[in-house]
Amino acid sequence: MEHQAEIGVFGGSGFYNFIEDAVEVKVETPYGSPSATITIGTVGGKRVAFMPRHGRDHSLPPHKINYRANVWAFKALGIKRVICPCAAGSLQKHIKPGEFVFCDQYVDRTNGREDTFFDGPITTHVSAADPYSEELRKLAVQAAKECDIPYHDKGTIVVIQGPRFSTRSESKWFRDQGWEVINMTQYPEAHLVKEMEMDPLNISLITDYDTGVEGAPPVSHVEVIEVFTENNVKLRRLLFKLIELMPSADKAPEFANILDSSRHG
Repeated sequence: MEHQAEIGVFGGSGFYNFIEDAVEVKVETPYGSPSATITIGTVGGKRVAFMPRHGRDHSLPPHKINYRANVWAFKALGIKRVICPCAAGSLQKHIKPGEFVFCDQYVDRTNGREDTFFDGPITTHVSAADPYSEELRKLAVQAAKECDIPYHDKGTIVVIQGPRFSTRSESKWFRDQGWEVINMTQYPEAHLVKEMEMDPLNISLITDYDTGVEGAPPVSHVEVIEVFTENNVKLRRLLFKLIELMPSADKAPEFANILDSSRHG
């Protein structure tokens, strides 16, 4: 492929519309069309690809995103590391709106989503024990410290089907398990990234408290939008610092060979 990158970011235009050398790339995949064309530019001396997972006009709800096409397109560009920022709700009072959580685990509560590249005839079992890259999570923590962004260095994100939010009973169930964050897009995105032998990193941007978090004040729609906007500004700073801190990735293996080389079990 003519255009290549080493880092991928599932994020919107606010992260790349200021990059002077940006080019747009359309990638066709065996799984249909990705959410949008991919914008590639240089950040911190590295080639970085950006794709808005919900589409350019945010027209794709979480359960309708073509996660396999999105991840396949990143792999086809030679990407080795994928940053997966997402808006999220807090399940715990001590995790406040405006803070970031670098999750190290997820719990899948989705249903019916296409969540593997290995549909047969060969059965392949890819471990999900540690779904996110420990190396990237540590670099993200360092970047947050240098950018003076309030953060939590780990946590579990519960991924619900959407587009509806949780009932009070569901939210209490998740909270009582001790889980920290709730979102609608991290599964199967993160696992598909692993299946394609790329390293995923979660950055959860807390916009509000989930339904019925005990002792948490009620949040208005206006307040959520305000926090969401502030989070995106902080995220842009964090991404620049994080990408700067990342060591250059080794050259990716030839994409045509990736499925054969990763099969086992």
